Formats: sequence, C-alpha cells, structure tokens
Amino acid sequence: MEKKKMLTGFRPTGKLHLGHLHGNIKNMIEHQKEHENYFFLVDWHALSTEYKDPKNIKSNLIDCVIDLIALGIDPEITHLYRQSDIPEIAELCLYLSMITPLPWLERCPTYKEQQKELKAKDLSTLGFLSYPVLMASDILIVNADIIPVGEDQLPHLEITREIARRFNYLYGDYFIEPQELLSQATRVPGTDGRKMSKSYGNAIFLSDDYETVKEKVRSMITDPKRIKLKDPGHPEVCNIFTFYKIYENERIEEIENRCRNAEIGCTKCKAELAEIIYNSLKVFQSKRKELEKDLSVIYKILDKGKQEVKAEADKTIKDVRKKIGID
Repeated sequence: MEKKKMLTGFRPTGKLHLGHLHGNIKNMIEHQKEHENYFFLVDWHALSTEYKDPKNIKSNLIDCVIDLIALGIDPEITHLYRQSDIPEIAELCLYLSMITPLPWLERCPTYKEQQKELKAKDLSTLGFLSYPVLMASDILIVNADIIPVGEDQLPHLEITREIARRFNYLYGDYFIEPQELLSQATRVPGTDGRKMSKSYGNAIFLSDDYETVKEKVRSMITDPKRIKLKDPGHPEVCNIFTFYKIYENERIEEIENRCRNAEIGCTKCKAELAEIIYNSLKVFQSKRKELEKDLSVIYKILDKGKQEVKAEADKTIKDVRKKIGID
C-alpha cells in the first residue's frame, strides 16, 4: 500500500522554539515512519516579513535544519529541502494566484493578526497578502495528503483546500485536498501569553541554556488574582499551567489541585517548570553541538532533498500547464 504524503514547512527566521516543537514537530517525528515525508525550509515565506533585512535568512535556515535533525527528523526517510531550490513552486504560485479571489486572502485571521502585531514592519505588500497562495503551492506541488499544523495555521490550510477545489472545478480533477494533523498542544503561549513567536520576542528557544530558560519562565504571566501565597489559584487562566499540560499531563490533576488549594506559590511553580523544560532539551542540545561540527553534512542533506523533490515538482508543473491549456 502506497504511503500517504506528509508535508510541513518552517520559516527560517531563527532557531526553533517550544512553539515549533509542540505545535507540529513532535507530530512529524512520531508519524515520519508511517508516511512519505516532505519537510522544508520556507525562505521565500521568510522574505514576506524580512524583505528589508534578509541577510540572516540563509544562516537561520541552516540553524533550523540542524535543529530538526537534532530533534529526530530522519533525513534517510524524509525529503528535507529548501523552498527556493524548487522553482516550480513559484511557477505554480503564479498559476494559482490567477484563480484565487482577493477576499479569500483578506479574510485570513493570521494576515489580520500579524498586521496588528508587527506594526514596526510594513506588511502592506503583495507577497505578504498572498502568503496563503504560496503555502498552497508548497503543498500542492507534491499533492500532499497530510499537513501537521498548529491551530493558527488551520485558516491557511482551508484556503489551500479552497484553491485546490477551484482548480479542479475549472480544469478537471487533479489536486488532493490536504487534511490537517493537529498536535495535542495546538497553541503554545509565549512568555507574554500571546502565541509563541520569535517576531513577538516571547519565545523559549530549544537551544536556550538553563539560566535563560529560568529567566524566561520567571517572566511568564500567571494568575492575576492571586496576590498572596495563600490565595487560591485559578490555573485555567495561568500560562504556567498550560505548559504543565504539555509536559506533565499525567499528573495534571495533582498540579491543578495544589494550585487551587494554594499548596504551592507561583515562584516555586515557575522554578519547577523551568527545570522540567530544560531537562527535556538536554539530549537535543547535545546532538545539536555534534551536528554543528560539520556543516557539509547539512548541505549534502539539503541537496539530496532538492534532487528528490524537484523531479516530482517538474511532473506537477507539466501536468498543470496541460490542464490550464498553455502547454
């Protein structure tokens, strides 16, 4: 039986953080042996917000690949590649942009959210608005079946399905409508309570040392109504509790009760969580240091992925040209 295709991309805007890990990387690692995997670095997407200062995109991309492999992504069973190495993606994006109505893009919640949150950057560009069309092209160029995503990416994936349906309606069935693979932790909060993001400056990075992790956890927002140590807590509004559900779910009832019964203070709770998070990263950080010693291995992995995916992308573009009648 032919394996289904699983695909996901990462923006190379810096090293990976806990939001990436629990948002979809764990899903990728757990399911990578079940599917044919396409995991790639979306450097064109990075340009949509970093176009004024793109000098770090390449080095960030290499950092991201190292992170993925150190976490457990196996390049022997995974197509690991760079978006800009597959020019067919850009060509497909052009074709799909011809049939994508503007209101589909303007209503996208992520578009509105980032316009609001990243006010220091001029995001009133065609590239930023058409981000979902490029994402659709990333997925449809290999006709992927399964997309591991966090909750915030679901609207983008729905636009991909709408674009696929519209193409199939206009030119005949060809594209698969991809389905999401949601992680257990669909939304990982940052230190300020917003979605964890490097752009928001609220991320805990996988490569952070213990003191850095401790300091970041210490700055997290907890229960605003809990003023004194003996005040009962309300874990449902506490960011620390959200992380406990990710890391200590098997004892979550005990953790919830000790908070509600004021058996532990927020400061001690934060110190405990910081240690749990850092201990979970030790193996990864050790593997990462080894991989950094020989970057030629990383470049060979990317080149292998490029060759594998390019052949498939070329077939898709030839088929699409025939479908729309220009070849």
